Formats: sequence, structure tokens, C-alpha cells
Amino acid sequence: MKTIQGPAIFLAQFVGNRAPFDSLAGLAGWVAEMGYRGVQIPTNNPDLFDLEQAAQSQAYCDDVRGMLADHGLAITELSTHLQGQLLAVHPAYDALFDGFAAASVRGDPQARQRWAHEQLLLAARASRRLGLSAHATFSGALAWPYLYPWPQRPAGLVEQAFAELGRRWTPILNAFDDAGVDIGFELHPGEDLHDGTTFERFLEVVGQHPRANILYDPSHFVLQQLDYLQFLDFYHERVKCFHVKDAEFNPTGRQGVYGGYAGWAERAGRFRSLGDGQVDFKGIFSRMAQYDFEGWAVLEWECCLKHPEQGAAQGAPFIADHIIRVADHAFDDFAASALSSDQHNALLGIENGASRKQGG
Repeated sequence: MKTIQGPAIFLAQFVGNRAPFDSLAGLAGWVAEMGYRGVQIPTNNPDLFDLEQAAQSQAYCDDVRGMLADHGLAITELSTHLQGQLLAVHPAYDALFDGFAAASVRGDPQARQRWAHEQLLLAARASRRLGLSAHATFSGALAWPYLYPWPQRPAGLVEQAFAELGRRWTPILNAFDDAGVDIGFELHPGEDLHDGTTFERFLEVVGQHPRANILYDPSHFVLQQLDYLQFLDFYHERVKCFHVKDAEFNPTGRQGVYGGYAGWAERAGRFRSLGDGQVDFKGIFSRMAQYDFEGWAVLEWECCLKHPEQGAAQGAPFIADHIIRVADHAFDDFAASALSSDQHNALLGIENGASRKQGG
């Protein structure tokens, strides 16, 4: 069995315009002081991490890794959540998602999609230069507005949406395969890949591609009321990334899973800082150990109540306390006994070979 790596932290929620949050070096020093050993790096801000340069320059990648190593940190994964989102955008969301793209392609959905495609190819090359084995992203969504079947969905609509999603992702999956890197799709509401059923649909249209894998985040499953522990029993072989994120679901007589358009603090399902929600992390980390997950436990901090700096400070010891150092031998080895094959037969009441031959 393997011991999970960590604690690590996803930097996206902490980037800001004042020190230490305005540079990768500043963030590295800040998170290292709190006890983190790894960082998941967003790639949508060139001032923080220059994705294009990382894809082209080994020297740049070596410099980034060296700076982080000076702080006792490793890169867990690169993230293209925003770029992955832009690979497939339903027209209803064009205006809302346009701000995720480079200014030069805003207002032009086709140019924006091509830009997202190129960004993902850059991420494959950059991940290879950095020696990474996994990558974090979103799938994007074409069918999301039709999630609830009213009005009745036309026959074949969902199948066509997933076929197109597969067509867009297949060359990217192939590029990551060439780079030796797994893509971990964060299964997330708002994405066409948001649960096990939709992930299986996607696997079908990409031919069970070996690089099509999962970023496991139990908080999104709490909000969907999905069994997030059994999910690991079903899909552990495809789980390549792990966001440690808490959530709670407290339905009332007024609202449930859909939330009634309420703000985050007023929703039945809401994200919380680690330890403040309902996620059974002991159960999750136990399954991660059982299934030999060898990746990183990465805090993704989101909370509708707590200050992010407090959440980050509390996250490192929380994760460290939950990581299970797996055993290198069975707990009852002290009572083991080495017996011969004949002794095994005697214990089982089986005659030895000579007796069986005589009995004929």
C-alpha cells in the first residue's frame, strides 16, 4: 500500500494584488510557513505562472521547481480549470465565461474555443517538463442547461452533446498521453462531467481513453447528495487527483438541492472550511489508503463564512492529521507461522500424496 502525499494547497483562491499573495514566490513562502508541502498551480495568470513559457522552456520550469524546493515545496499538479471550461461553452453562458479567456478572443466563441484548446496542449507539454504525472481541469459543458428534463429533452440531444465533447477532448487526451500525464476532470456542477454517470458517458465517447480520469472532490457530491464514499469503491482506479474540501447539506421545508437561487450563505448545500462541514474525511482517507492512491491531498479552500487565511492555516494540520501512514506489514504478522505443504494438508484433513496414490 502507498501513503498519500501532503498536505498541499490549491493556490487559485489566494491569489491577490498585495504581498505575499501577488507572486508565486510570495505564496510559496506563505504556505510553507503553514506546513504545506505541495502546491497546485493555476495557469490562467501569466504573472503567477507563465504557461506558454513553461511549455517551451525547460530552464523556466527548472527555475520554478527550484524556487519552490527552496521553500520545501513540490508542484502537485497544474490546473487549467478555467481553460477547460472554455473548451465547451453553451451559448447561454457566453457572456459570463468570456472573462476567463485572453482579451484577444473575447466576444468570439470560436476563437475562444481554439485558444482554450491551445492552452490545454501547452499544459500537457508544461506538465511533462515539470515531471508531473497528473493535471487538474474542468470538462466544459454543452448539455448543462438541459440537466432537468423539462421541457422534455429531444431524443438524442444528450448523446450528441457528449459526442461533441468527446470530439473536442480526444486530441487533448492524446497530447497528455504523449506527455505521460493523466487528466483529472473535476466532477463539478456546471460541467457536463459532474457525477459517475456522466463520467461513464464521457469514457464511452473517448473510447475508454486511459488518460481520461478524475479529480475527486467530495464537497460537490455532498451538494448533489451522492454517496461519495461508494464513489471511490466504483472509480478509485480512475481517481488521479484529490481536492480536500468540506461541505454541508441541511435541507429545509423551503429548499433542497437546487438552493432556490439563494446566495451561498443561505443555501441548503454550501461549502465550508475543513472540519466545519459534514464530509467524512476519515472514511475518505481510509479508502485512499486501501486503494493505493499515490497522489496528493490538496486543500481547495472555499467557505461562505470563514476568512480564507484562517481556513488555509487550519487546513495543513487537518490534512496532516488525516493522512494514514500505511503499514508495511500485517498487524498480526507477529503470530504468523511457516508450515510445509504437508502440514497444510494435515490442518485441512487432506491425505498426503502417497496416501492418495495408494488409495487409487
